[in-house]
Amino acid sequence: MARSRTDTMLVTRVTAGGDRRRQPDDLIVEEPMSIQLDGVQISTTMRTPGHDYELAAGFCHTEGVLAGFPITSVRYCANGSAMASEFNVVTVETGGRAPAPTPRLGTISSSCGLCGTDSIDTLCERLAPLDPTHAAEFDIDTFPDLCSSVLAGQDLFTSTGAVHGAAAFDTSGNILVTREDVGRHNAVDKVIGRLLLDQRLPATGLGLFVSGRASFEMVQKAWAGGFSVLLSVSAPTSLAVLTARRANVMLAGFVRGDRLNVYSPERLA
Repeated sequence: MARSRTDTMLVTRVTAGGDRRRQPDDLIVEEPMSIQLDGVQISTTMRTPGHDYELAAGFCHTEGVLAGFPITSVRYCANGSAMASEFNVVTVETGGRAPAPTPRLGTISSSCGLCGTDSIDTLCERLAPLDPTHAAEFDIDTFPDLCSSVLAGQDLFTSTGAVHGAAAFDTSGNILVTREDVGRHNAVDKVIGRLLLDQRLPATGLGLFVSGRASFEMVQKAWAGGFSVLLSVSAPTSLAVLTARRANVMLAGFVRGDRLNVYSPERLA
């Protein structure tokens, strides 16, 4: 079932000189979605409806709760009708093979996930550093144009100005998957979930674009997905840089116009 991702509401637009005019405005929809693993609720996130199966699958993968076991199915509401839950409960099934999940307490906001709750050392316990030679296959000079192409294709942002974007791309600069969501982490999980359901993970030799800042959590998700490169139009955090260097993920920030900063690796060959 296709869910509306925008609502049209009447607003009062005030311009210089005191002119006031009532007119319709498109607003992004934000609703809670509960994610279950084998029938056990593990998280609730505020998201923009759409690509919900991808979001649930991607979240389970990047959080490591699948423990390497394949997903057998994804569906709305394991314990009742999807209509009764208003399509806001998604269950990821592994046939009970994944370890019993530990529920997260509280709701993940749409502005960010639980940033920084895992240390780099904790990540290294479940994620091995990536092969840095795959990052070297990318042409850094193509990054600004690639980012411009992704941003130009963000239809929801164009109409509402209130969403983040994420995209997967290859070494030739081809954009493979693009997703938008009110939450930065949700947009990334939707991209990773799509690749996971298409059996294209780990994303060896692929890059990940994010429209916001490159936080620790963005690097964590890129690392979990196996991406060789992470691009951001904004700045990274210091923990994000340290994590990217530990993971062997190429991290570039301020990718805009004809410039960018490469933060990981520390030095380019």
